Amino acid sequence: MTMSKTRSEGTFPVVSLPLPVDVTAPAVARQAVRATLASLGLGGPEVDDVLLATSELVTNAFEHGEKPDRLDVEYADGRLTLRVYDSGSGRPKLKEPSPMAARSRGLQLVHALSDDWGHELCEGGKYVWAVFSLHQADARA
Repeated sequence: MTMSKTRSEGTFPVVSLPLPVDVTAPAVARQAVRATLASLGLGGPEVDDVLLATSELVTNAFEHGEKPDRLDVEYADGRLTLRVYDSGSGRPKLKEPSPMAARSRGLQLVHALSDDWGHELCEGGKYVWAVFSLHQADARA
């Protein structure tokens, strides 16, 4: 998988990654987001939260959408936005998982880890997004 810079919004270009339509999609997405964050000089414990949320967003698209299509990563003004696109029309719902359920906690995790999250309908389907506050390492010093 190769990432492509698609457009520029803010300080850094938006990075777009086509996602495979199989179970490798979450791992491919995590690896790409990790590399993107490193290239932007973003680090720290918050990165683990972003990577976990990346996995959950892609997994949710894979299991409940119409398979993930692509992942966009945008960074501007200390805010990182992830967008996972799929062709499904179903809207994601934040639901309370059963205490006995082994699964169905993905959006709860995204909700807990991100500053904000939601979804938008778009041509060809929808995207689910999550926003995180991250600052470049040299800006913190």
